[in-house]
This record gives sequence, C-alpha cells and structure tokens, in this order.
Amino acid sequence: MRRPVFATEVIEDIAEIIGLGPGATILEIGAGTGQATVGLAALDVNVVAVEPGPVLADLLTRRVAAFPNVTVVTSRFEDWDVDDRPFDAVVAASSWHWLEPALRWSKTHALLKPGGWLALLGHVVVRDAGEPEVYAETADLHRMYASGHPGWGDPPTAQEVIAAAEAVSASIGDVERVIGRAPDTSDTADLFERPVLRWYPQVQHFDAHGYAEHLRTTSLYGSLTADVREPLLSAIERRIRVRMGDHATRRYIVSARIAQRKPQIPAQWSAR
Repeated sequence: MRRPVFATEVIEDIAEIIGLGPGATILEIGAGTGQATVGLAALDVNVVAVEPGPVLADLLTRRVAAFPNVTVVTSRFEDWDVDDRPFDAVVAASSWHWLEPALRWSKTHALLKPGGWLALLGHVVVRDAGEPEVYAETADLHRMYASGHPGWGDPPTAQEVIAAAEAVSASIGDVERVIGRAPDTSDTADLFERPVLRWYPQVQHFDAHGYAEHLRTTSLYGSLTADVREPLLSAIERRIRVRMGDHATRRYIVSARIAQRKPQIPAQWSAR
C-alpha cells in the first residue's frame, strides 16, 4: 500500500487515553480506504465510517466486510444527517483538513456524548538531518518544472514539528493552525479541553518508481496539472534511480491530537 497506514500501537494508545471499551460508539470522518478503520474495528467497538467518495466508500465496504460492527456511510460529513446519535468518540485520520473550518468543530462537539473525545490523526513528512532526503536531492527539478509553488521546501525535522505544536498546546484549534493543512481561525476554547498530544515515528522505503507512484497519490502533487506533474515525477524517478541508488526513504511523525468535549456549547457555535 503506497499510502501510510496507522499502526496498531497508535490506535491502541488512543483507545487507552480515551477509555474506549467493547461496545463504545465511534464516528470516523473521511475514512477513505480504511487506514484507521480496520484498527478501530478490531477494538470491538461500533464504528460508523463516513466517506464522501463513492469509489473509496465501496473499497472500504469490501475491506471491512469481516467486521459486522462497522457501518459505512457515503456522504460528506458536513451534509450527513446524524439522526441524533451521540458518539463516545469522533476520529478523523488524515481527513480533518478537508472539512469546512466553520462547521467541523461545532458539529463534532454536537455529535459527542458528554465527556466524549475528538481524536485527530495525521502523518507529517519529516526529515532526518543525517540522511539523504528526496526533496533536497530534487529541489532543482521542482524549481524547473513548477517554479514558485508554495508547497515546495525541505521538510521539517520531527523535533521542529513537536516543538511548534507543544508551544501552543493549550488549545486543539491552535495546534491545528500550526500543523494542520487548512486555514482556520476558529476559537475552540469553549468546545474542547486542552488536548493530549502523542507522537510516533514511522518510515516507508521505496524504489524510484514506487516513490514516484507514492507522490502521485498525495494531494500536493495531485494538485498539479498533468502536463506539469508527469514530467516532474518522471524526472524525480530518474534522479532517485541515478543519484540515490534506486532507494528513497519517506519519514513521518504520526501526530495524535486528542481532546475531550466541554459540556456546554455557546449559541454562536450551533451546528446547522
């Protein structure tokens, strides 16, 4: 699988922090092909997995067919009619940044039971200062094919990511502004308690072709037009094969941001 999954250790740690036991109810937002769903289902909890893409929802349905405790719903989270079902936890794994900032916090708060938890998971690409890193080896190619793109640049180190998030860790909204991928000026102080932050290193290894295929699945490279993306990826593939011995390492720090629901919701935050 080209896209990184969430290790069992991550899912089990979250379950322990939240106190999830058999029979608990979890809403997963933007479940995709199930990078986190399978691990959640294995906890013997009841999972409602909301996925807006019909093709991805179909793949997910087939992947979790062995788990009768998983219900797949094809819908945007923003449009989903919840039928007043409260949940013990809401989980968003690499999907929170796709949601409408004005609605995601308030609707999630409204969906949680008193004392329920929001758990946000994500992979942040990082570099090891002592290891050859693909962007550093291909920066000239990125400038050649897509000069001035705001997404280009050397990844941070894991220590830099953690330090930046910990510096604003009084608020889960502030943490999202630091490490999230969507502009959001929401004030979450009245909605969620101070978050618990956890960090897990993860690594993937690729040959040159595999790395180019991996980049093709990411939103950053997917946002490029095909006439820019395909020549760039071909050039990156050649560079990895020639200059890096046909081996590329992709390092991540997996972030878990976990915050408990506050009991009251101000009127201005009312969900649609």
